[in-house]
Amino acid sequence: MGYLIMAGQLFLSLSILIVLHEMGHFFPARWFKTRVEKFYLFFDPWFSLFKITKGETEYGIGWLPLGGYVKISGMIDESMDREQMAGPPQPWEFRSKPAWQRLIIMLGGVTVNFLLGFFLYAMVLWTWGEEFLPTQNAKYGIAVSKLGKEMGLRDGDLVLAIEGKELKEFGDNQVRREIVINNAKKLTIERDGKEMMLQIDPKFVQLLSSYASKDEGLYGVRLPFVIDTVAPKTPAAKAKLQKGDRVIGVNGKSTEYYHQFTRIVAPLKSKPIKLTILRNLDTLEVPLTTTENGKIGVGNSNKEFIFERKDYSLVQAIPAGVNKGVSFLGDQIKAFGQMFRGKIKASESLGGFTSIAKMFGDVWDWEHFWRMTAVLSLILAFMNLLPIPALDGGHVMFLLFEMVSGRKPSDKFMEYATIVGFIIVIGLVLFANGLDIFRIFQ
Repeated sequence: MGYLIMAGQLFLSLSILIVLHEMGHFFPARWFKTRVEKFYLFFDPWFSLFKITKGETEYGIGWLPLGGYVKISGMIDESMDREQMAGPPQPWEFRSKPAWQRLIIMLGGVTVNFLLGFFLYAMVLWTWGEEFLPTQNAKYGIAVSKLGKEMGLRDGDLVLAIEGKELKEFGDNQVRREIVINNAKKLTIERDGKEMMLQIDPKFVQLLSSYASKDEGLYGVRLPFVIDTVAPKTPAAKAKLQKGDRVIGVNGKSTEYYHQFTRIVAPLKSKPIKLTILRNLDTLEVPLTTTENGKIGVGNSNKEFIFERKDYSLVQAIPAGVNKGVSFLGDQIKAFGQMFRGKIKASESLGGFTSIAKMFGDVWDWEHFWRMTAVLSLILAFMNLLPIPALDGGHVMFLLFEMVSGRKPSDKFMEYATIVGFIIVIGLVLFANGLDIFRIFQ
């Protein structure tokens, strides 16, 4: 069921983005009286799942979910309509329009995706606001992962700043970002009540950007294991565990904090274990058998922590959303720079449809769905602007050359360039999805 939810979210998100992207080409083309022959969600080689013709345009849904397209008359694109291009230019064709109009038509798709990404970021802030745990309110410090321990962090530390930038919100996202994107080398922490500086080994740029560590992180919040919810028909329910019970031990080993409990129990799948429970003033020994996933069926309470919340009016949310979008795009550009310098491995940081679907998660959460859709919209815009023939950025590159030089590339050159670009794009798609398949069987 979880995989279906992930796939469903990915399908809906991409469908929204593709349709709106193609509308970004469709409407400017119509405004400039350019004929649009087809408007398709997904590709339709040999046949389509659905199609209907209205006016001069055939609208449809293809069977190959690798994108979408609008077929504009008189334009060299992936349709490779040589017969049409062999005839003399017609007034309604793309090639007959002034260069500035063709440029607007080609930039329409990425413009929509950029604006949509900023808009969705703003709407998420306006609708849900932001809730966070201030760093100073994490009174038990951090629970360190294996990777964080290798960096030099210890359970109970409090991470205060990265490269001198104060970390007001608890979490390792900004720490990871500064290390991977900006090559941060100094971490300010508090350990046993004393402030100290931790030097970051440059190797962590690649380690933190690797696929293997993307779900591990550096640290999380350290908190006592106090049961908040007990799911029905689970080992915990059968053992009559109660809300408010505090788990302080497993199989005779002390587990004062939740992460200590999970480290012991997670590998014990479908195994009998004995919990030491503190209930009111009584200490109890409770036997139970874990699930096949190494779970017991309870939720942990974080009510000891004081969270802060920031709500946004519509007027506040719009600039804040734009700032978040611009910051994300800046990180993408810097990440590409790190990749070209060899500090980030493409084979570790790239992923295909499976990787993207996993980012949505196996629970349908509308806040997370729209946030992810905003991210994908900006990525789609950024990738489409790359100067690769067959992408919007390739067409824009040739149009800018024409506007500056006054010379229009020949139709034959554009045809060959589009073929080469299409091969590059298909190669990248196959490479990214091949990495997903390789990771499944690794």
